[in-house]
Amino acid sequence: MTKNKLKWIYLVVLSIVWGSSYILIKKALIGLSPLQVGSLRTIISAFLLLLIGYSSLKTIPKNKWKWIAITGYVSFIPPFLFAYAQTEIDSALAAILNSLTPLATLLIGVGFYSFKIDSKQILGVILGLIGSVLLMYQGSIINPDQNLMYVFFIICASFLYALQVNLLKVYLQNVSAVAIAVGNFVFILPFAVIIFLSTDYNQIDLQNQNVFDAFLYILVLSIVGTVFAKILFNKFVQIASPVFASSVTYLIPVIALFWGLLDGEIFTVSQLFATIVIFIGVYLANKKSNK
Repeated sequence: MTKNKLKWIYLVVLSIVWGSSYILIKKALIGLSPLQVGSLRTIISAFLLLLIGYSSLKTIPKNKWKWIAITGYVSFIPPFLFAYAQTEIDSALAAILNSLTPLATLLIGVGFYSFKIDSKQILGVILGLIGSVLLMYQGSIINPDQNLMYVFFIICASFLYALQVNLLKVYLQNVSAVAIAVGNFVFILPFAVIIFLSTDYNQIDLQNQNVFDAFLYILVLSIVGTVFAKILFNKFVQIASPVFASSVTYLIPVIALFWGLLDGEIFTVSQLFATIVIFIGVYLANKKSNK
């Protein structure tokens, strides 16, 4: 199979997996705190990755370990940001706002790696930001109980994901995808354990149905949404451009919206309009002119 076809398969699979992650996080938060959800997801994922890919660490060149550590730390923070954000905002809204990642990828590329940007891409960035503001405004009208300050957690997570994409492409292009994933978690596992132990973990009651269900949701998140998806995404970045790889966020909101509507979340025509504005902005930002 050609790389061009393969990258589209990766795009669709990752969209489905990550698009389903938001509803799993939402459900897990019913039984556990954001810190517990984020840290347990990392701990379980780390042990699974070490089991299946420990030997791959030997293939990492010595001069690449610094970038393995940096990309690991960068990817460590977003799961906690999403968990905290979804205590206050809907899962579909969180997924849509995460579609800003390609815009952030472009801006970081321009700022740090001298990527060229034209007027069409600048217009795309502006439209993306306008769509985000509209989406937040409509969310405040529909559900005034939402604390939209938590939206900035999603925006921060988007920039961290964008930074990770650029770092992977620039510095770890020729390192095994499995080795990158395992190496990342070797560095972040101790911090996840410390965070989990800092919570009231001794109060966790597995006899409580909500807590038991939360563990099941986190297990699925860890196996499919983190371990499988992280390895696949690392491979994806190696065969696609950073911007195309980050464009997985085009489809993620569609999947997340589907799950959100099934779970009783409200999504209006005004929010749909704002979402389309974001998507148009992301499309323009990732489309270079013929010049």
